[in-house]
Amino acid sequence: MNIYTDPAQGTTPASIPASPATTPTAIYFGLGSNLGNRLQNLRDAVNRLATFGHVSAKSSVYSTEPWGGVPQPDYLNACVKIEATSNFEPHEILKAVKNFERELGRVESVRWGARKIDIDILLAGDVILDTEELAIPHVRIPERLFVLVPLGEIIPENWRHPVNGKSIREMMGELDGEAWPLRITSL
Repeated sequence: MNIYTDPAQGTTPASIPASPATTPTAIYFGLGSNLGNRLQNLRDAVNRLATFGHVSAKSSVYSTEPWGGVPQPDYLNACVKIEATSNFEPHEILKAVKNFERELGRVESVRWGARKIDIDILLAGDVILDTEELAIPHVRIPERLFVLVPLGEIIPENWRHPVNGKSIREMMGELDGEAWPLRITSL
């Protein structure tokens, strides 16, 4: 499987063959940036993700404290929902996302360290997947207010986590003592 990168066009998910057995209808992504022009980095990421399909929902942008214990600047975080226009296999989505991150200037460094852009696949249709390189739903959704708060803006109110069965509100309620994200602007 090749995902090609045309320097003028960037990574093209349309080049990923369809896989009807693993077709996500809606793909939810979490975005983060704490280096450079953070807001523009998030917007550039949304533009790349739009190559998967229609951007049907964008959360507000939140300022959040870094997570993971590495000293670094605060993040801007947001979530987006993409209605896929083609059938994409989850691992191929991950490959495309990693290419997007590189194209947008991400340099791999320490785990949970500062980065120009971070794009996480949070949910993909009704897919439940747990492999060494990819877990859908993202395993840390229940632990991160910087994901739960923006995701709660764009996901249906009656949504429940497909693994733990909890709502966004229930998961947020379990994170007492965590610093709440501060809404900054629209994406």
